[in-house]
Amino acid sequence: MSLTLPGAPLSGRPAGVFNGNVNAPRHLVYFEPVHKRIRAEFGGETIVDTTAARLLFETGILPVYYVPESDVRTDLLTRTDRTSHCPVKGDAAYWTVSAGGRTAENAVWGYPDPIAPWLKGYVAFYWDSMDAWYEEDEQVFGHPHDPYHRIDVLRSSRRVKVSRNGEVLAESSHPVMLFETGLPVRYYLPREDVRLDLLEPSQTTSHCAYKGEATYWSHGGEDVAWTYERPLREAEPVRDLVCFWNERTDVEVDGEPQERPESPWS
Repeated sequence: MSLTLPGAPLSGRPAGVFNGNVNAPRHLVYFEPVHKRIRAEFGGETIVDTTAARLLFETGILPVYYVPESDVRTDLLTRTDRTSHCPVKGDAAYWTVSAGGRTAENAVWGYPDPIAPWLKGYVAFYWDSMDAWYEEDEQVFGHPHDPYHRIDVLRSSRRVKVSRNGEVLAESSHPVMLFETGLPVRYYLPREDVRLDLLEPSQTTSHCAYKGEATYWSHGGEDVAWTYERPLREAEPVRDLVCFWNERTDVEVDGEPQERPESPWS
């Protein structure tokens, strides 16, 4: 396994990540300063309050906040017997958080004697084990925001047609196109251009760290589309529009059939 382990925090990604260099390491780990106040709450208590967090990026894993132990309510933590081993970072120890009459088992981990020395003195939390996370005074959802991940939302006059099993579900020349790092282009369509009579509201919901909470629509018993009724600021232009999974429908753009992409939603 190729590995890049910086001896000091890096200020940006190694060039090989961006330029398609086939000789770039297959596994990258780097540690960057976060210039935001980060807080986490659990059981009515503020468990983390720091302006000295670091964001750890590791190939194939969502970014993780590591925070100095000195900025954690360690009086609310109890070390457990759980351990794990990472060939990159070392042997991890775990702690349970107890507050407000509640517990979050093994919610915190750290490396008392890490392979990467710059991890010493920091701990990380399983995101969903906490009740709420904040960057400055804005609540954030899903996972820490990745500064290398972005969305671009652009109005377009390209004609988008969506079909499934030969049945046209939507057709619009007023799409809003959302370009998101690492994902297929998504086409958000006005509701008046969507055959809502062919769709059923679904019980499914999901939360995106960059766009907000989505509610879903189904067709033939399968979820095929979603809507952000209360999007986050960056995704405001797609409010109340309907987007279909390219992976589960047949999409044409200006009369050209689009390939169904391979993704976790295929």
